[in-house]
Amino acid sequence: MKFSTLFILLLTSLVSKAQHNLSCLVKDTDSKKPLQGVTATISGTAVAASSDSSGKVVFNNIAAGNISIVFSYVGYKTQTVNYRVPGTVINVQMEKNEDKAEEEVIVTSSRTNSRIEDLPTKVEVLGSEEVGEENGIKPGNIASLLGDVAGIQIQQSNAATGNADARVQGLPGKYTQILRDGLPLFGGYSGSFSILQIPPSDLKQIEIVKGASSTLYGGGAIAGMINLVSKSPKLNSPERSVTINQTSLKESNINAYFSDRNKNVGYTFFSGYTYQRAVDVNKDGLSDVPDLNTFFFHPKLFIYPNKKQQVTLGYNLTFENRNGGDMQVLHHTADATHQFFIRNKSLRNTVDALWENKISTSDQLTVKGTASFFNRNISTNVFGMNANQLSYYTEASYFKRLPNHNIVGGINVNGENFTKQQPDSTQFVNYHQTTLGAFVQDDWKIAQRFTAQAGFRIDHHNTYGNFALPRLSLLYKISSHFTTRLGGGLGYKTPTQFANDVDERQYGTIIYNNALQAEKSSGANWDINYKAVTNGWHLTVNQMFYVTAIKQPVVDVLQTNNTITFYNAGKPLNTKGFETYVAATHNDLEIYLGYTYTLAKQLFDPAHPNVSLSARNKFASVIAYDFSKNFRGGIEAAYTGKQYLDDNSTTSPYVFAAAMLRYDIKNISFVLNCENLFDYRQTRQETIYSGSISNPVFKQIWAPLDGRVVNFSVKINW
Repeated sequence: MKFSTLFILLLTSLVSKAQHNLSCLVKDTDSKKPLQGVTATISGTAVAASSDSSGKVVFNNIAAGNISIVFSYVGYKTQTVNYRVPGTVINVQMEKNEDKAEEEVIVTSSRTNSRIEDLPTKVEVLGSEEVGEENGIKPGNIASLLGDVAGIQIQQSNAATGNADARVQGLPGKYTQILRDGLPLFGGYSGSFSILQIPPSDLKQIEIVKGASSTLYGGGAIAGMINLVSKSPKLNSPERSVTINQTSLKESNINAYFSDRNKNVGYTFFSGYTYQRAVDVNKDGLSDVPDLNTFFFHPKLFIYPNKKQQVTLGYNLTFENRNGGDMQVLHHTADATHQFFIRNKSLRNTVDALWENKISTSDQLTVKGTASFFNRNISTNVFGMNANQLSYYTEASYFKRLPNHNIVGGINVNGENFTKQQPDSTQFVNYHQTTLGAFVQDDWKIAQRFTAQAGFRIDHHNTYGNFALPRLSLLYKISSHFTTRLGGGLGYKTPTQFANDVDERQYGTIIYNNALQAEKSSGANWDINYKAVTNGWHLTVNQMFYVTAIKQPVVDVLQTNNTITFYNAGKPLNTKGFETYVAATHNDLEIYLGYTYTLAKQLFDPAHPNVSLSARNKFASVIAYDFSKNFRGGIEAAYTGKQYLDDNSTTSPYVFAAAMLRYDIKNISFVLNCENLFDYRQTRQETIYSGSISNPVFKQIWAPLDGRVVNFSVKINW
């Protein structure tokens, strides 16, 4: 009897210590399709696993007994399942969380409205949270927000007026295409004003495609493409907000946004005003921050005739008076010595329309178009001009969804007309350029883990001829944690007689070469991405490599007679490098660390082989923490390494740091922010102009001029 009892106790002990394997199958409640990447965690332990492409989760060596498993997935309600080990396979059906639907990022610039994780093309998205936060920090424009993205450098191009370009992967700003809702808006005579005239208040998200992207929307996207996606009204969910902001550098902003929608009609309305008084930060008598008056007005009407159709009509007005130069001139006390100024008055009227017809669950016809009427009046103490530019774009596309293919094809016409106002003393020529394009793109799901995106466009330009633009991107989901993308394509850019880095006082000396040929490019990107959830940490690690080569680059040269001419260089402009970033979140803590290495070379100039103002090394870091439901804080720091200048000299590396605090009380948000904490300025390192103060010659701008800036904003929602 004693022996039998002892045997039973030993057997029970062995059974209790036995290790078992546990399998779970996770599917969407509605579609019944398997969900890949769902995180399953055994409560009270650090044991976690992720579902594979078939929705299967496997736990190995689990002790017998009762356990609780928590299933979590972005855009879905977290679900807890109680289970006794050993047992049969667990079938879990997860339900979408409508309250967090916006967490699922849908990319519109791909034309297929795909989830970002399913796209073979690498797309980076600044979502509604980042854009909304920027509205409290820099409500006047999105320049600072774009500058926080790895691989993008915001480069000031004019010391007096503060004009700036977005340089992607080391290439000058002219190679980056900017779109609004998939419609080109800027370029040509509008120069480097684009990102300075776009406030964040009525944007939903910003989509960034780095590398050759001309296959998607035509020429101009050699370095990459930035698509600004506007907000749209939500059914029976009105949104109303007003933001008021004041900075220590005499900038004031007020922005108002309203939206609402019922079953058949909706609207969004944005209006904003920025007033900036000129500031001479380094006390040299010249403005480091320009005098600025900018007014924005952007209403949109949404009509829903039925569940399958949508019509959108929009109008956008931007008026700006930007004035920089000698502070005595700006204060209306000019004399015989103090004469220097540069003033840009610009007026842009844009109309756009879109019609979407969802013929069936798998077919959609889209017709859209825009026309932008832009006037820019330049006046300086030595030169002036006034001209108009009409830009237009129209497109019809058809989308077809098949079991393993998402196919979109279409045609588009875009053009640009430039007309000088008389009298005129420049050597610019009036022009009328038109491009007819046709494109097709197929997202082919070859296997459960492997998707290929092949695109082809052919453009016919009325001046520069035909361009064939193939593009191929591949996506392979190695496992539930690892994903890799490889893509490449061709691009082109037609010449323009305007150069963003030329001082407006020199516009009268520009001699355009009508024998120029279009620039052509080839480029490729490869990245590998890792995502995991470990001990409550949501971790993402991304490593990307890129290379771009531009043949026949158009170069501007200052001649001995002080005229500026253009020519096609005989050897290419190349840029290559890599980007690395780590993003991690744990409960209320967010951490981002990034590093970018860029090697940009102009092979056509052996004496000055380095592309100027392209930082070879750049580090960035962000730490944000939600102290409570109402209180959030963050700090960020960026290190910019040495840059080469036009004369092949190098600049000093520097650190730029910022800090932000936000406090919410019911429907009111207060933001206190400080940019450039260490007050680093180029003018602390050198005098930025030579010659006389009556007609100064400025050096290249490679670091901030405005120094430390503190702003306080209040946003009211109701």
